[in-house]
Amino acid sequence: MLRTHTCGELRIADINKEVVLSGWVQRIRDKGGLIWIDLRDRYGITQLLLEEGRSDVQLIKQVRELGREFVVQAKGKVIERVSKNPKLATGDIEIDLQQLNVLNASKIPPFTIEDETDGGEELRMKYRYLDLRRNPLKNSLMLRHRLSLETRKYLDSQQFIEIETPYLIKSTPEGARDFVVPSRMNQGEFYALPQSPQTFKQLLMVAGFDRYYQLVKCFRDEDLRADRQPEFTQIDCEMAFVEQEDILNTFEGMIKYLFKEVKGVELPDLPRMSYADAMKRYGSDKPDIRFGMEFVELNDVAQGKGFKVFDEAELVVGINATGCAAYTRKQLDKLTEFVKRPQVGAKGLVYVKYKEDGSFKSSVDKFFTQEMLKSWAEKFHAKAGDLLLVLSGEAEKVRIQLNELRLEMGERLGLRNPDNYKALWVVDFPLLEWDEESGRYHAMHHPFTSPKPEDADMLETDPGKVRANAYDIVINGVEIGGGSIRIHDRDLQRRMFRALGFTEERAQEQFGFLMNAFEYGAPPHGGIALGFDRLAAMFAGKDSIRDFIAFPKNNAGRDVMIDSPSHISNVQLDELGLKVVDKIPGE
Repeated sequence: MLRTHTCGELRIADINKEVVLSGWVQRIRDKGGLIWIDLRDRYGITQLLLEEGRSDVQLIKQVRELGREFVVQAKGKVIERVSKNPKLATGDIEIDLQQLNVLNASKIPPFTIEDETDGGEELRMKYRYLDLRRNPLKNSLMLRHRLSLETRKYLDSQQFIEIETPYLIKSTPEGARDFVVPSRMNQGEFYALPQSPQTFKQLLMVAGFDRYYQLVKCFRDEDLRADRQPEFTQIDCEMAFVEQEDILNTFEGMIKYLFKEVKGVELPDLPRMSYADAMKRYGSDKPDIRFGMEFVELNDVAQGKGFKVFDEAELVVGINATGCAAYTRKQLDKLTEFVKRPQVGAKGLVYVKYKEDGSFKSSVDKFFTQEMLKSWAEKFHAKAGDLLLVLSGEAEKVRIQLNELRLEMGERLGLRNPDNYKALWVVDFPLLEWDEESGRYHAMHHPFTSPKPEDADMLETDPGKVRANAYDIVINGVEIGGGSIRIHDRDLQRRMFRALGFTEERAQEQFGFLMNAFEYGAPPHGGIALGFDRLAAMFAGKDSIRDFIAFPKNNAGRDVMIDSPSHISNVQLDELGLKVVDKIPGE
């Protein structure tokens, strides 16, 4: 071993021990008579000390030739520090350096490898192996490791077994775009990388493995955001001989366990909210319930008063920003600009100030009397000092727009504290959603989701009203995971495919293997998949999942460190039976 201890473990009890440490030179402070070296590994930092007149002259000379990020082995005695550093776990001690071996020299790094770095994001992604030496990223990956360990512990305690499923599977056009992989041995044919192990975990239920899980890599060729990557990890689970309530209880237990073991946070029981209720009260199927501002509908008190914008709207709806009546015209104009942004899409914003003297001041005073505005305030349960913010338009669109405004107000008022965790289950989603472009229904979750038994008869007569036996777990306005009770009956699966516009032939071609399996005793089953990267980011109070993945892609889906994706040679293309359109330069 090139070390007896790590750079994070020595304490005051180790004084006078002869030790050997190995790591990277974080920084050198040369004060002439005294030289200090901060030696770093993934466990921490230990300070090394040399003193002119006492330390070896050749050793001092050697140290003065070191640079940042040199890899060195240091031998010496543990002594008590004169000036202690309470910010370091090893801050009570230092090493009286007696011998130094340079294990590898280093070029000057392209950015400072410290908690606060001077490197831009693209530069740090190009040198990701250097960025990973910094504490913020190291701590993120350590948190991810702890989460994976505790997840496995919990699921093992619940009799789940981990089974790996294939990465080279069959492409299906439903859902997001697949990444496809050409086959050399079957030229002209392609594998797809899995968007999820959905059909395989259902087959495992047919096979009798009644509790399966996998921390599995999944792939989706979709546009990227802070919480999306082309490859990501799911906590993927399936259970047989269960109903919806069994799954909710099991995975509510897992979320509570993880928060307690990893964060030391005791989550209360998770409330249940229907999809319809979530959309009506919050305009979102993933409502942030850390704060109020629930939607209040005003059609009965705001329409028919001569204000054309309201009179022609399908829905007039608003929120109460408590205590914000003192907002200036400039602040209100900024809110109006916010809702008019293309990402939100509202045409304007109506406000009503409930002034401290009990009177009202609004942007629609021309159309509404004080008494009328008072009736609005009563619907909002508003009090003096509150600010009412109102939008109108098509019901579905305006709810989504008001959700954006609600979240923005929550942010501005400091009501979205990342350390305050509020979780819930959203249930009873629509089974299908109509797509104008394709002129047919699409599965809101996936084609294997079971309808609510009481709604199944409407699959042929009124498919848009059928509710799914589906559920999402939402924490702080973020969908962490979702799942459903699956269809396990071949006839019901056929009806579902018909509702989705599949012909018998197409359904058999794409999913015949699953339909056939249902004929051999498929048990009732259901499952859930939770976004593991997203869960890790939430535990750290971050929005982006990128720092919780060792080697992520950038917003263009590229790995700038290894320069991927990249061209492949014409020889490889020929082997795969793929046509070469343009010769690659240099070949």
